Amino acid sequence: MDEMQSDKKQSANRSRLIAGVFSLLFSAGILFGARLDSVDNVDIRDWKLWVSVLVLTLIFSGLVPLLWRLLDLLQQKWIGRKADAGEKEERGKTVLYPFLFLLLCWLPVFLAVYPGFFVYDAQEEYVQVASRTFSTHHPLVHVLLLGGMVCGVHKLTDSYNLGIACYTVLQMLFVAGGFTFLFWYLRKKGIPRVVRLIGLVYLGLFPTVVMFTLCSAKDGLFTTALLLLLICLLEMGMQESFFSSKGWRLLFVLSGMAMMLLRNNGFYAFLVMIPILLVLQRKQWRQVLFLGALAVAGCLLVNGGLKTALHAQSGEYQEILTVPIQQLARTYKYAPEVFSEEDREILYEVLPEEALSLYTPRLSDPVKYRFDNAAFARDKAKYAGLWMRVGLKKPLVYLNAWWLTSYGFWYPNTVINVYGGNTVFTFTYKDNSYFGYEVEEPGFRESKIPWLDEVYRKLSLEVWKEKVPVVSWLFSPGGMFWLYAFLFTWLLNNRRYEILYPFLPIFLLWLTVLLGPTYLPRYVLFLWYGFPLLLGMTGMGAARTQPVVKVPENCYDTLLEGEE
Repeated sequence: MDEMQSDKKQSANRSRLIAGVFSLLFSAGILFGARLDSVDNVDIRDWKLWVSVLVLTLIFSGLVPLLWRLLDLLQQKWIGRKADAGEKEERGKTVLYPFLFLLLCWLPVFLAVYPGFFVYDAQEEYVQVASRTFSTHHPLVHVLLLGGMVCGVHKLTDSYNLGIACYTVLQMLFVAGGFTFLFWYLRKKGIPRVVRLIGLVYLGLFPTVVMFTLCSAKDGLFTTALLLLLICLLEMGMQESFFSSKGWRLLFVLSGMAMMLLRNNGFYAFLVMIPILLVLQRKQWRQVLFLGALAVAGCLLVNGGLKTALHAQSGEYQEILTVPIQQLARTYKYAPEVFSEEDREILYEVLPEEALSLYTPRLSDPVKYRFDNAAFARDKAKYAGLWMRVGLKKPLVYLNAWWLTSYGFWYPNTVINVYGGNTVFTFTYKDNSYFGYEVEEPGFRESKIPWLDEVYRKLSLEVWKEKVPVVSWLFSPGGMFWLYAFLFTWLLNNRRYEILYPFLPIFLLWLTVLLGPTYLPRYVLFLWYGFPLLLGMTGMGAARTQPVVKVPENCYDTLLEGEE
C-alpha cells in the first residue's frame, strides 16, 4: 500500500513538474512577445516582468492539469468509438476518395488565382534555368523542377503562365497524394471516421493549407515529404511492421532524402534526428543507422552530382549567419559607441555602412543581402572575434535582435507584417504580409473566378484574420506552436513516448527556423500540414492499454487496390 501511495505521489509530482514547465514557457512567451510586439524590446532586468511571468505561471499550472483531464475523458470516449470503427467501414471503399475530394476543393481556388502563386524566390529560380547560371542559394532539385517546367512548357506553347500552371498542378497532385496516404494510415489505425472527415475538410479548405499547396515555393513539397517521414517514424515507434516491411523502409529513405534535398534546415534536422533514433531504437539500431546513412548519402550524391553537372556557384554564408548579422546591425544602430575604430573598420569590411543603415528589426534581408561573403571567407576568425567582443558588451541587444526576427514563431498574437512598405510586382505590402499572393514575372494573374481571387487577396494581405479572437491562433505560427506543445505535454504526461518522439523532426525544424531571417508561415508550414496526423495520433496515444490495428506488410498493394 505504501509503495502504491509512493508511486501515486511521484506521478503527481511529475505531472505538476510538466505542467509547471509548460506554463512557465507559455507565460514567458506571451509576455515577452507582447513587449517585442509593442516596443521592439524586452528588458529582462525589469522585475515587474518576472512577477507577471510568475503570476501567469501559477494560473496556468492549475489550468493545464484540468485540461489534461478533459482530454483524458474525451479520449476514453474515443476508444469506445474506435473499437467498432473498422466494422463500420464499407468494404472495398476506395482510398482515393480523399484524393479526389482535395483536388475538388483546391480546383476552384486554382482557377481563381490562375496560374498559381508564383512567388517567394520563384523568379530567381526560373532565371537560373533560363540563363543556365546556377547557384546553391536555392535547392537545385527545386530549381530544376520549377524553372525547367516553366521554361520547357514555354518553349512548346510560348506561354509562361501555362508552365507555371503545370507546375502548380503537379504540386497539387503530389500534396494530395501525401494527404491521401495520411488518411489511409489513420484509417488503418482505427481513427474514427468523423475525426478523419474533420481533418480532410481542414486540409481541403483551410486557407493557409490551400495557399501553400498552390504556391510555387518549395515549402509545399518539402512539408509533404516531411509528413511522409513522420508517418514512417510513427510506424517505427510502434514497432509494428516497419522493420519487416521493405515498403516502409523505402518510404523512410525516400521521404528523408526529399526533405533534405528541398531545404537545408531539413538536412540539419535529419542529421540530429538519427543519433536520437539510435538511442530510442536500441534493439534495431543497425537498421536505423543503415537507413539514415542511406538517406543522407543519397541526398549528398544527388546534390553533389547536380552541383557538378550544372557548375553551380556556392560560397554564400549570409543565410546561416543571418542572426549574427542582425545582431551586429542592431548594436551598430542603438549602441554604436561600443565599436572601437578598429572594430568599425572590421565591420565595414563585411557590412558597409550603407547596409547597416537599412536595419529593420523583424527582417534581416535588407542587411544580409549586402553581406560580403568573399571578405568573410578570407578571415572568418577575425569576424567571429568581432561578433563575440561586441556581444559581450551588449548581450541584451543581441538577445532582442534575435527575438525580433523569431518571436512570431512563439508569440500567438503576432501580426505578420515583416514586408510592410515593400513594393513588389503588382502591389505594395501595407498592414499585412501573411502570404505573398504575387505572380512574379514572367507570369501574370489570369483569374477565372475574380471574386474568389479577391477573397484570397484579402486573406493574404489584410490583417483582419489576425485580429479575430481564437480564430487568429489557427492562422498564427505561434498559436499553432503552442497547440502542438500542449498536446505534446499531454502525451508526455501519459508516458506515450512511442507516439511523441516521431514528431521530433517538427521540433528540430522549429528550432532551426528560430535562426532564420524572419518569421513567416511558410517556414513552419508543417504545423498546418501535420495537424490532422497529430490530432489523430494523440487520440490513440493517451491510454497505453489501447489496442492498435496492425498495418499489413503489403500496405502499398492495399493502397493501390483500395482494399480494407
